Amino acid sequence: MIELKEIKEIIKEYDTESITIGVLGSHSALDILDGAKDEGMKTIVICQAGREKPYVKLKRLSDEIIILEKFSDILNQKIQNRLKELNTIFIPHRAFTSYIKYNSIENMFKVPIFGNRWLLKTEERDIERNQYYLLDKARIRRPQTINDAKKIKTPVIVKIQNSNNPRERAFFTATDYSDYQNKIAARIKSGIIKKNKINESVIEELIIGTYFNFNYFYSPLEDSVEFLGIDRRLQSNLHDFVSLPAEQQLNMNIQIQNVEVGHTPATIRESMLEKVFEIGERFVKATKKEYSPGIIGPFALQSIVTSDLEIIVYDVSPRVPGSPILTTTSPYSKYQFGKNVGTGQRIAMEIKKAAKEGKIDKVIT
Repeated sequence: MIELKEIKEIIKEYDTESITIGVLGSHSALDILDGAKDEGMKTIVICQAGREKPYVKLKRLSDEIIILEKFSDILNQKIQNRLKELNTIFIPHRAFTSYIKYNSIENMFKVPIFGNRWLLKTEERDIERNQYYLLDKARIRRPQTINDAKKIKTPVIVKIQNSNNPRERAFFTATDYSDYQNKIAARIKSGIIKKNKINESVIEELIIGTYFNFNYFYSPLEDSVEFLGIDRRLQSNLHDFVSLPAEQQLNMNIQIQNVEVGHTPATIRESMLEKVFEIGERFVKATKKEYSPGIIGPFALQSIVTSDLEIIVYDVSPRVPGSPILTTTSPYSKYQFGKNVGTGQRIAMEIKKAAKEGKIDKVIT
């Protein structure tokens, strides 16, 4: 495993007055690149051949574009050396952890990462000290998990790998074991899921409420948890199938899926903000104890607010959450900074401050 002291030795060789922000060309790269440019920083984007057009077209955002045959080629020593030559601090997002194995990120990618590289894997539910573990340690309410489908007695949501897109999960709800069996069979038949993946599925209690993705930023320099704003996810084919008249929905033999395809902004009643800040602070404290040095920079707690005004967290993003909508629509960052600040810009602000104060080693692993 790459040790923190090794990365700190690498960063000592950097010209901290000429830091480059690096990112994989997918997920939230545009937000990260734009934020860096807003702060006057240099940028580099690593693209996969055939997926580079947005970054080529939007010329302002990238000082350098490297196009690889596949994303995982970023592990090649030549590419890593180029990143280090440019004094690159790399920003991880979901595509980075999807295309580059966690083991490779922790053992082979010797480029300084903004954030905690060892915390990234907690997003997955099939490791021992995962996001469920961290939420429990933080005393944050989450949906109960059911280990045996035969024990389904109340409505649940089932999360299983989508066979059409291995980087997406297929979701469906079930009211009891019989309903679960029928829906599993229908989805296997239609090719949405594979039979050999059923044992890897996660079954959670279905919480009825309103969905909010709470986006935070922890600054090690200020030892402060900031609330950047809220987004909600647009999901296909759930949205906007549910806008059809009920009679049409019932007459259609369509398997509903929850594939995330976009974002929309949201706010929450002001009296709820106390709870929003509290769960963010609890989560940061838990990560410091369980995965030293803990969370660094952006993270999100995807949550449901019930009619009793209880916040229940159903998913954690221990990295850039991918909510570019915050850049122009979040009032909360404006309350904090006097202007709208998106996740990308907030990252660049922290790195610039760390460089100026000689504390780059506090924000990287």
